[in-house]
Amino acid sequence: MARDDSVLLHTEGHAAYITLHRPRAINALTHPMVHAVDEALTAWEHDDAVRVVVIAGAGERGLCAGGDIRAIRTAALAGDRTATAFWRDEYRLNARIARYPKPYVAVMDGIVMGGGVGISAHGDVRIVTERSKVAMPETGIGFVPDVGGTHLLARAPGELGTHLALTGLPVGAADALLCGLADHFVPSGRLPELTASLARLEVADVLHTYAGPAPEGELAAHRGWIDACYASDSVEEILDRLVAYGEPAAKEAAETILTRSPTAVKVTLAALRRARALGALEPVLDQEFRVSSAAFSRPDLAEGVRAQVVDKDRRPQWSPALLSQVTDEDVERFFEPLGNDELGLAKG
Repeated sequence: MARDDSVLLHTEGHAAYITLHRPRAINALTHPMVHAVDEALTAWEHDDAVRVVVIAGAGERGLCAGGDIRAIRTAALAGDRTATAFWRDEYRLNARIARYPKPYVAVMDGIVMGGGVGISAHGDVRIVTERSKVAMPETGIGFVPDVGGTHLLARAPGELGTHLALTGLPVGAADALLCGLADHFVPSGRLPELTASLARLEVADVLHTYAGPAPEGELAAHRGWIDACYASDSVEEILDRLVAYGEPAAKEAAETILTRSPTAVKVTLAALRRARALGALEPVLDQEFRVSSAAFSRPDLAEGVRAQVVDKDRRPQWSPALLSQVTDEDVERFFEPLGNDELGLAKG
């Protein structure tokens, strides 16, 4: 077991198991949880008896709802920079998962959002179920997709990633597979058998036995308007195209984007386009750390968490309130180098 009961660890056969254990908070990540997972991965990397690592969440609601954004809001209001220390370690863990030398199997059952995507979708075996709801919902809380989310979404087919990043909407199993956020579908009722089998069988054999076709998704049928409307580097132009396209779902997407933080939406689009050019995960995480550090000092993050999580009035007062009030210079400030405070993953 880890240093507290928020991360449970055990081994069986040749498998090592991580269970995120804050079920009342849908296993939202805290800084000690990040440390506990990282320490476990270090130990198992050098343990020849461990041939596969499996991560799942406690309870029935999901793998992980993200980072502990209540704590981040409290820190932001107090001017306490401990949140950036959390992100530094979290992003380093995301990069480590992507490069882990042993199979890392992520059970993405139920809610998998924000930091939950970071701790699962960089693994090399990512399993979704009929209950999966996968999202990077940051624009709705005045933040920008992080934990390597802009890397993942920039690599999605066409402009699907742009649609998901700007709207923050969740997707089910088939659409997670389509967007490259997951690899295999397994019915939730078979997960106990699957995870137990990983202790004694090879990963490929287990997947052959339990994985199958996912129920039909939604995004494939909307590729026409998504690819046409989001193929712009201007949020205003994207919104104009969505409204003019003549498809009800496109108009709904525009209406959703207009409820998000104007600053976050513009910075998110810029971050996605830059992530495409950067290519590898490490430089994208470096970029996300710059963006997150800048967002921490802006009012929209604390206000978004207040409206969506604390008071739950769903009526955030964004500052500035309009897209037209967010200038190119405002966006550029989010990408400014941090000097000695850089994350520095791309430098090794």
